[in-house]
Amino acid sequence: METSRYVVDDWKRDESWRLFRIMGEFVDGIDTLSRIGPAVTVFGSARSLPGDPVYVATERIGADLVKRGFSVITGGGPGSMEAANKGAYEAGGTSVGLNIELPMEQSGNEFTSLTVRFRYFFVRKVMLVKYATAFVLMPGGYGTLDEFFETVTLIQTRKIRPFPVILFGTDYWKGLIEWLRAAVLAQGNIHEEDLDIFCIVDREEQVGDIIDEWYHTRGMDPRGKGASREAARTGLKPSNPEVQEDIDGDGI
Repeated sequence: METSRYVVDDWKRDESWRLFRIMGEFVDGIDTLSRIGPAVTVFGSARSLPGDPVYVATERIGADLVKRGFSVITGGGPGSMEAANKGAYEAGGTSVGLNIELPMEQSGNEFTSLTVRFRYFFVRKVMLVKYATAFVLMPGGYGTLDEFFETVTLIQTRKIRPFPVILFGTDYWKGLIEWLRAAVLAQGNIHEEDLDIFCIVDREEQVGDIIDEWYHTRGMDPRGKGASREAARTGLKPSNPEVQEDIDGDGI
């Protein structure tokens, strides 16, 4: 009987040499993405099709983010990732795809002006968060849910500085939020303020409006020139010493 091989099984052999490939992916990702300026990472299903309401909305969001001065980062695949890249690309902005090698062989979409390929999910996930000034989650499956929960966990535990985390589509996400309130919060496994880490919107323009307002109320310009090492990394420009001190803290 044929035995399937999985990526994690490869760690059983030549583990020390594999570390060089991992380091190489980090170096390649950091070297490439550190030059793109302030960006918004968009996640969503790889299964949405052109013409679907979610695909159309995601494409419009990608275009709007570019017009507001942001680059757009996605996982580089089809579906909503393609839609966000397409909107950004056709609007004349920087459209980044961070593609992953999968057994099913995910092919990159054609609407990226910059592509980085990864073998390891965990390296790719660091890159998707590290260079984001905001996070947008369209309706999606396990991968989208994974990114949602990992990101809010990083913010909750203060491993990264807070930034806007925006869920698109009340009808899609309301069941999850109701469960978080009725079960997770009710049993004391999270605090009430943990539900404020993210928000839900239903109109495309609300995504950009929330991002702009989030930084404006904190005295930052997400499209400004960096005033420090961390500001340069994220594209944020603080307007007061308190913000300067805050963004100089350690993060991803």
